[in-house]
Order: sequence, then structure tokens, then C-alpha cells
Amino acid sequence: MLSGLTLAHIAFLLAAGIGLDLLLGEARRWHPLVGFGKWAAAIEARLNHGPVRFAKGLLGWLLAVGPLVALSVFGCKLSGSDGLRLAAHAVLLYFCLGLRSLREHNLPIAHALRQGDLATARRLTARIVSRDTGKAGAGELAKASAESLLENGNDAVFGTLFWFALGGGPGALLFRLANTLDAMWGYRTARFSAFGCAAARIDDLLNFLPARLTALSYVILADGIGGSRRAWHCWRTQAPQWSSPNAGPVMASGAGALDLMLGGPAIYDGVEELRPPLGCGRPAEAADINRAWRLVARSAALWLCCIGALAALLHLMERLHA
Repeated sequence: MLSGLTLAHIAFLLAAGIGLDLLLGEARRWHPLVGFGKWAAAIEARLNHGPVRFAKGLLGWLLAVGPLVALSVFGCKLSGSDGLRLAAHAVLLYFCLGLRSLREHNLPIAHALRQGDLATARRLTARIVSRDTGKAGAGELAKASAESLLENGNDAVFGTLFWFALGGGPGALLFRLANTLDAMWGYRTARFSAFGCAAARIDDLLNFLPARLTALSYVILADGIGGSRRAWHCWRTQAPQWSSPNAGPVMASGAGALDLMLGGPAIYDGVEELRPPLGCGRPAEAADINRAWRLVARSAALWLCCIGALAALLHLMERLHA
């Protein structure tokens, strides 16, 4: 492991980080990612003008991410005892995870839709997606929430767990900061097309393997062999049509696993965008938001169990050869 942690340590810390996230949820005040967002915004305002914006964007990425990741590396290495060192890794993972946050932001949308409260559902959905929701119907809102859950199953959960397994707390932090910068700068607009290009490409690179493992999780956890085949078929045939090389596999596989028809038209800044279809089932409903959340949670549990089982197996083999 790049972090110097043993596989047993990784398994224990993954369980601890997920447990802390589910128990405590997102920090309500003084969340580090909020502070990072302000720091990144200040860097962008300072650098994003004039010529050579791509180079300035790369410099901005390094200035935003580099010092914090370096500080986390030193913090984990310089923690006094082994217990404090492990605690530092666990706390970093906790701050980087967003599993409970996904539930808290999306399940109220399902509740509002079941109550027929479109105004509340539109307001809550607008907090988690960039598309226009002011005139969205119940089906469009359910689709937006399900898509957000499936995509963030990688961005806010599994990608973080993957990079923690490789690099400990600093690895998880690197991934989440890169993902946050992509969300802030990675737009194909006049303002960000050049400056944010580096942030978008770095995020694509860091997400390449986690996204495909997340998509594989959705295939494995689909209902029955037929569901797994459907999820695999959607992944292979629909993901290449999606604009994002990593969101495509995740969302297509997830839509197939849930037997839903996602993707398709959506309105952004008052203009309808004709997105490729995802999945091959029925339109999304309120109950499907809960189903998407459970699929994401079960995916995290799947890989936690796999790493725990592998750690136990290696420990048993070491004892047998002792």
C-alpha cells in the first residue's frame, strides 16, 4: 500500500471511516471542504484571466491541492503513536466521505414526491443538480435524484474508498479535492473551458478505475442474473455515448441494475439538452430514489467485505506458515 498501512489496517479504517460518516454525517460547521472551496475560489479569481489559461489552471490546481495533501501526509506520518496515526487516517476518511450526505440530500426528495409536494421536491433537487428544476414534474425530479445518487456513488463514496485503500487518508483527500475542483472549474464555458481543463482531466484520470469498479458493483448487486446482464449490457452499449468517460459507465450500469430509463432530455440554463439514454426500463418514480440509495450503500458494503475477507485470509495464511 502506498500509505504504508497493512491490509488489515486498511480494512479496519475503512469500516471506521464509514461508521463515523453514518453516525455523525457531514460536519455542519467548519467543514474542511467548505474552506477548501473558498480557497479554490480565491485562487481562480486571481489566476483566471488573460492568456495561457490552461497553464494557469494547472498552476491553480497545484496551489489548491498540493499544500493540503502534503500537510495531510506529514500529519499522518508525524502523529506520535500508532493509535494516533491510525486515528488521523480515519478522521481524514470521515471528512472525505459523503455516504450519509447522499441519503440526507436525496431521501427527503422521495418523501416530498410521495406527499405530492412538488414545490419542496423542486427546491431540494435544485440543491444537488445543476439542471433547471423550476418547472420539473415528479418523474423528472425522481430521475434527477436517482442519477445524482448513482453518479455520486462513485464521486462521494467509492472513489474515496478506493484512493484511501491505495494512499490512506492523504489518498482520499487528494481524490476529494480533485473531485471538488472539477465540480467548481470543470465546465465547458467561456470562463472555464481553458482554465478548468486541467482540473477536469486530472479528475478523469483519478476516477478511471474507481468508476469502473463502481459500475461493476452495480452489475454484481443488480436483482438476479437477468438484472446483472441488463446492467452489463447498458454499461457496454450506452456508456460510450455519454459525454463523461467515467460518469457514463457508472450511470448506465446503475440504470440497468435498477431497471430504469434515465438520461434523456434535461434543461440547463433554460436550454433543453438532449442527453443519451441510460438504462432500458421504466421511468423513475419516488420509490426509485430509495432503491438507488440502497444500491450505493450496498456497493460500499460489498467492497468493505471484500477487503475485510482478503485481510482475514492473508492473516490466516501467515499463521499457517508461521
